[in-house]
Amino acid sequence: MKLMNILLAGLLLWGAAACSDDDKPTFPEEPAYDMTGFAKGADVSWLTQMEASGKKFYNASGRETECMTLLRDLGMNSIRLRVWVNPSDGWCNKSDVVAKAWRAHQLGMRVMIDFHYSDVWADPGSQYKPAAWVGLSLDELKTAIADHTKDVLNALKEKGITPEWVQVGNEITPGMLWDEDATVSGATYDVPKEGVTYAKNEKNFADFITTGSNAVKEVFPNAKVIVHLHDGNNNGTYRWIFDILKANNTLYDVIAMSLYPGTDNWQEMVAACVANMEDMVSRYNKEVMIAEVGMPWDEPEISKSCLTELIAKSKAIEQCLGVFYWEPQSYGSWNGYTLGAFDESGKPTVALDAFNQ
Repeated sequence: MKLMNILLAGLLLWGAAACSDDDKPTFPEEPAYDMTGFAKGADVSWLTQMEASGKKFYNASGRETECMTLLRDLGMNSIRLRVWVNPSDGWCNKSDVVAKAWRAHQLGMRVMIDFHYSDVWADPGSQYKPAAWVGLSLDELKTAIADHTKDVLNALKEKGITPEWVQVGNEITPGMLWDEDATVSGATYDVPKEGVTYAKNEKNFADFITTGSNAVKEVFPNAKVIVHLHDGNNNGTYRWIFDILKANNTLYDVIAMSLYPGTDNWQEMVAACVANMEDMVSRYNKEVMIAEVGMPWDEPEISKSCLTELIAKSKAIEQCLGVFYWEPQSYGSWNGYTLGAFDESGKPTVALDAFNQ
């Protein structure tokens, strides 16, 4: 019996040695995501519509992956979402925006809300008011702006979602809510020229922005209110518009830009945009950011070079808050758009590697 006990003890000691820490299975650590500081983001407002049509998204190894998760894994920490008042197809209305913002929030990503104040696209060629707002008086129009802004933001608040930034208007260089306040005669957006009559409704334009800004602060006092123009490389246009806003004591926090470089002139455009941001900081004492950037999806190496330089130089500006790619997940000529950053198989191109810096 004594011998048996000795043998058993030996076996137990041998088993313990065989199961040392060196032999235990190891598991990869959960990746850490930095959601603070400089915003590296994407506008993915088409996402739910793309998913409903059957579009899927894959990582570099071909594994199907939820799109926002994929973008987070590629180094992005922020999501931008547009809002339309009453779109005919329902996409980008309040409920659709809340659904997408909830997904971003669950991933720990920061959120930007982009109010177009229209039922359709609002951009340099189209700033038409929602159908339900046609015929309203000026005061009624301001009330509609405030009510719509607060309605959407309160819907987010009810879900525990706090947007970090809110745009009041999208690429509003020619004004907003045409016809009351076209910023220039004929609603063009050229830089003012000598002898041309401009800005017959500058005060309305500024007041619309201030109305939206006050509505934002009422719901989210700490959210940063953005005024967003196109052609971020055109300093003359920015001085023109923001001089108007300064003269009218317009309330806002951030100047945001769009930039869509060509493959043959991106270096010049990036340099001009960076110089413009520096001028906006100095001239108006405002923070700045790139709210939209895009390049041809089928020129990924050039796009990567452009984005790498743009992000690095933007980061070097202390008052620059971030850079957002516009609809990078669009592929297969979705809605005719070809400036995404995914290939025809639904995988991200190397262009998005720039967001890992």
